[in-house]
Amino acid sequence: MKVTLLQTNIEWAQPEANIRRADALVRANGGSDLYVLPEMWATGFATEPEGIAEAEEESLALQWVRDTAHEHDCAVCGSLAVHCADGSFRNRHYFCTPNGVFYYDKHHLFSYGHEDRFYTAGRERCIVEWRGCRFLLVTCYDLRFPVWSRYTDEAPFDVILVVANWPQSRQTAWEVLTRARAIENQAYLVGVNRVGDDHYSHYQGSSRVVDARGDIIAQCTDDGEQALSVTLDLEGQRTMRERFRVLSDADAFRLL
Repeated sequence: MKVTLLQTNIEWAQPEANIRRADALVRANGGSDLYVLPEMWATGFATEPEGIAEAEEESLALQWVRDTAHEHDCAVCGSLAVHCADGSFRNRHYFCTPNGVFYYDKHHLFSYGHEDRFYTAGRERCIVEWRGCRFLLVTCYDLRFPVWSRYTDEAPFDVILVVANWPQSRQTAWEVLTRARAIENQAYLVGVNRVGDDHYSHYQGSSRVVDARGDIIAQCTDDGEQALSVTLDLEGQRTMRERFRVLSDADAFRLL
């Protein structure tokens, strides 16, 4: 499974400009099974979405994701701020393949930044299977809540996909939590963060791939827009899980 991390510098509330940036990175880094963009990659982290979030059925960014998946025979994921037909605003993490569109609505809304005042939280986890690999979709602040990302026999996965606008001021948490979630679930973690600045924060990037042992096997440099491609050894991970059976000893629970 070849995955390409697209660490972008997002232009505030400029979907067309951000689409061009993403498209250029995809075309310059062809041949991946999956391309991963940051949280709200088309607009920036718009906690007040009125006038910024695109209507879902008319979204240029979502259409580009669909078209790119078809054109390059790949999957593309990342979250968008969308205004849904029911009137709600959602921070919606899309995973698009040539054959379908899947999505996860961010469950843990960032109340410190008032995201919860304007967006509707999702209630369900989403695991997508693509080319023999099972991906758990996670968005930014969700990373702080381990129960939400916990592997279970009822909902197994191979890779945690985290898309984020994680500020430099909380960089230590990003570095620790990405490794913790990988270790406790014996799973790869692919975390894609933005770079640059918006009205609120500076973003350092440090997008990364962490393996099931917690080792960082690849990481983008800080502060630069770039693409990084990594091939995941899924068979090696399965072998590790069979030999070192941590998941078999995990506590049983159910999400309410």
